[in-house]
Amino acid sequence: MIMKLAVVTTAVLIAASPLAYAAERPSSSAGMTHPSAADLNRLTDARVTIIKAALQLTSDQEKYWPAVEEAIRARAKNRQARWERLEDLRDEGPMEALNDNRNPVEFMQRRAASLSQRAADLKKLADAWEPLYKTLSQDQKRRMAFATIVTARGIRNAIERRLEADDDDE
Repeated sequence: MIMKLAVVTTAVLIAASPLAYAAERPSSSAGMTHPSAADLNRLTDARVTIIKAALQLTSDQEKYWPAVEEAIRARAKNRQARWERLEDLRDEGPMEALNDNRNPVEFMQRRAASLSQRAADLKKLADAWEPLYKTLSQDQKRRMAFATIVTARGIRNAIERRLEADDDDE
């Protein structure tokens, strides 16, 4: 059990290290870009590999894995597309947005559509996980929960550090 916990902890730390690196990068918006599509693909590959290795799926459970992996990759692809759209909008300052006579109602509609897409992606991921999750042992379920919580906290902490750094720049 201790060995498994050590393996899972190491895997999570490896998976979360890019988040820490991203959070420590300079926050100045000059010359800053989000990770490239290739970088995100590599991170997604690493996440998929680590999660699968941490779960130590049985041969009976393996048949459920392709749907989970596909949902993880689709969600990552849609996240990259959102980041690219945000980067385009960020390139325009707030004054340009005002000068372009942006419609606040259209903004709310775009935001609602974006949130709906994120919700749909998460629902697809949950639906893909459900059949596999039902077959997991209690030990596998604990490892999945641990990896999920640590990853979510790492992402949240990286975002919070980024927002704090942006506030410091002003």
